[in-house]
Amino acid sequence: MTGPLTSLKILDFTTLLPGPFATMFLADLGADVLRIEAPNRPDIVRMSPPYLGESSISAAHAMLNRSKRSITLDLKNPQSTAIVHKLVQTYDIVLEGFRPGVMDRLGVGYSALKAVNPRLIYCAITGYGQDGPLANRAGHDMNYLALSGQMSYSGSQATGPTPQGTQIADIGGGSFTAMVGILAAVIHRHHTDEGQLVDVAMTDGAMLWNSVTGAEYLAGDELPTYGNRQLNGGSHYNYYRTSDGRYLSVSSLEPQFWRGFCDAIERPTWVDRLSEPMPPLIADIGAVIETRTLAAWVEIFQRYDVCVEPVLNLDEVVTHPHTQYRQMIVEVPGEGGPVRQFANPLKFSATKAHYPYYGVSAGQHNHEVLRELGYSESEITTLAETGVFG
Repeated sequence: MTGPLTSLKILDFTTLLPGPFATMFLADLGADVLRIEAPNRPDIVRMSPPYLGESSISAAHAMLNRSKRSITLDLKNPQSTAIVHKLVQTYDIVLEGFRPGVMDRLGVGYSALKAVNPRLIYCAITGYGQDGPLANRAGHDMNYLALSGQMSYSGSQATGPTPQGTQIADIGGGSFTAMVGILAAVIHRHHTDEGQLVDVAMTDGAMLWNSVTGAEYLAGDELPTYGNRQLNGGSHYNYYRTSDGRYLSVSSLEPQFWRGFCDAIERPTWVDRLSEPMPPLIADIGAVIETRTLAAWVEIFQRYDVCVEPVLNLDEVVTHPHTQYRQMIVEVPGEGGPVRQFANPLKFSATKAHYPYYGVSAGQHNHEVLRELGYSESEITTLAETGVFG
């Protein structure tokens, strides 16, 4: 096995997106991730089409849970609790995404598992944290973004906030915050031999994404709203529609880039217009961009390094020369044959990311993992008969 995280062993109790994305990223880098899946609790990631060939494995599950083993345990069965307690003696990092208190009631919360292994690092991802007035409230990405403040100035005066195409709070506020928290706790444990609880709230994580606009407001600046900032539609920094219904991103903010942009669109006299009211300038730029196709503009702007790029669809992203050069599409093997997936973005000189197989069927490693824990085949058979695997 390759990767810089080969010493990490993680028990992953999570479903949906934030937790699985985090452990996918860590597994890419060599962490040994074992999923503990509920046998009778649907996971929307497993259920979302399209599926791979004739299998029941969804494309999203195949990517989010690549390189991870899976066992099914009915955590309401006391013998399942005993198995988890055995596992945390070696799998000394736990990631879970239940509402506060759920794991405690099942006998596998932080206090119970810490008693088994004091070095345990236990990371809990929730919408609103382990405590506070909203701690037990349900939520999704859109709700966390709404409460973070981001959506009060991300949108337009005409439409207000719009649903995002990606899950910013789930991944940015949840997954990446959890990864940093886990790795920071690992370093702390390396120096002190002490484990700890890592409390990750996606709303907290998303709130930190107000890093520039929020910092300006907290320093006494005006309240941000739609289109009143340089980077949220209040300047020429924008997306512009082309004649064939595609879009061009224009980020020519600095003076040298703005001058080059004006030259590229054959409007050199516009170079002094940045001091004017923005709406007329934005409209004028839009009128010019709409006179040509996206391909025509791409050809023109290849001659100018002025922070202008086309809005690509995913097919174009996959085939783009830069994507190919950076090896951002990988073929991951699996029981139904290889599948293309996005690669881990980290590039190490010595320890490469690896992708041994895509997401497996729930419970595929039940017997294998229990044998590793020292259970005999007859004991495993008895456990199966008692419903421990569901």
